[in-house]
Amino acid sequence: MTTEAEVKYGLAGVLADDTAISKVMPETNSLTYRGYAVQDLSANCRFEDVAYLLWNGDLPSKTDRERLDQQERSQRAVSDDVLEVMSRFSKHAHPMDTLRTAVSFLGQEDPTTEDSSASGLMEKSIRMYARIPTIVAADFRRRNGKDPIAPSDVLGFSENFFHMCFGEVPADEIVKCFDISMTLYAEHSFNASTFTARTIASSLSDVYSAVTGAIGSLKGPLHGGANEAVMHMLKEIGEPAEAKQWMLDAIAEKKKIMGFGHRVYRSGDSRVPTMTKAYEKMVEVIDTPEAKKYWEMSRILDDTMVDAKGIYPNLDFPAGPAYYLMGFEIPMFTPIFVMSRITGWTAHVMEQLANNKLIRPLSNYSGVAQRDVPAGH
Repeated sequence: MTTEAEVKYGLAGVLADDTAISKVMPETNSLTYRGYAVQDLSANCRFEDVAYLLWNGDLPSKTDRERLDQQERSQRAVSDDVLEVMSRFSKHAHPMDTLRTAVSFLGQEDPTTEDSSASGLMEKSIRMYARIPTIVAADFRRRNGKDPIAPSDVLGFSENFFHMCFGEVPADEIVKCFDISMTLYAEHSFNASTFTARTIASSLSDVYSAVTGAIGSLKGPLHGGANEAVMHMLKEIGEPAEAKQWMLDAIAEKKKIMGFGHRVYRSGDSRVPTMTKAYEKMVEVIDTPEAKKYWEMSRILDDTMVDAKGIYPNLDFPAGPAYYLMGFEIPMFTPIFVMSRITGWTAHVMEQLANNKLIRPLSNYSGVAQRDVPAGH
């Protein structure tokens, strides 16, 4: 007698491999990178420190930080060929589509693409970490009929991105909010895009291919695109006075409400309080009716969902309106996510290849039994 195997749809609950990069600690409900709680990293470190941590296993010394800064800043510029190719992209395409294509182009112009040694992977990881913000900023300006602004070689990671997008660096609270979001989005274990990157790498394909595939996965509204969906939701609601009833109606109609719930967290996303606090400080500095409106609307929606269903917001809920108030267009939100998650993806590719096994799961066949082709066909 045969026993039918249990299918774990969506691979829910399946342990696919070991990782030392990140974990949600059940005792504290805290997401940790290499053992450090993300809220502590956000409070005490720059995003550049977190990138080093994910790649190397510990926080950098002063010398380590200076070395990484020098490497990253010296590689921010993209080639004229990249900018020329991007100039031909449709302005109506989603920025994730243009970013995916541009990263693939980086791979084909890099003579070291096939070098998957530990040092080779690290060099390419830093290269993408440095150049993806330049691509995102150049695409943003191109869509708005403006020439790209060359990257600075003296500004920090977050300050430089604002410089390339707007030609100026905003108030410290705005930059800090952005930098915190980079830290919080950097890594989250075997999420869909990270698992995609590891799967591609497991076939011994190159790291650019792995990242290109991960970008495709992150584009989906059930993953990275959720921060965009949150802002669309807020704009649809329009005013704080409409927020509570909108949420109650959406719950009654069983609508999919983006920005709430998470497969991993059961007592609320541990990243949310940190991001929400930074978002609030930014709103106080911006001090406009629009900023206050979106802050108030966010609070009403959060309270209503928690009271009605006991479901808490995830990181996308505060990040979406925060990015919008920084001046970024909604379709840019997920490419900004890529700027952060490139650190986690590449850390996982390096970990995968250090002890590689081809990722090749089985499937449960549910089609028709074997049959003969009818005569005459």
